[in-house]
Amino acid sequence: MSAVYEYLQIFFQIYSWLIIIYVLMSWLPNVRESFIGEFLSKIVEPYLAPFRRFIPPIGGMIDISPIVALFTLRFVEVGLFAVIEFIMKQI
Repeated sequence: MSAVYEYLQIFFQIYSWLIIIYVLMSWLPNVRESFIGEFLSKIVEPYLAPFRRFIPPIGGMIDISPIVALFTLRFVEVGLFAVIEFIMKQI
């Protein structure tokens, strides 16, 4: 079971880094139109879209929805590991 735990932990870390890289790419002109930018968009945007619907940009320019999305992802990770640990203790 520790292998599943490790794989999930690696998945959450990689996905968090993909979100961070995607956000940083917005600071560089035309990077999101590259192959890597489009690839990251397909992976990250479906997760970020619900947050962007409910959290408007501050001052019309500063988008804090990725920060909230990263916090939410971390809470899901911790919660999922707590549930897995609880189930493993019951078995």
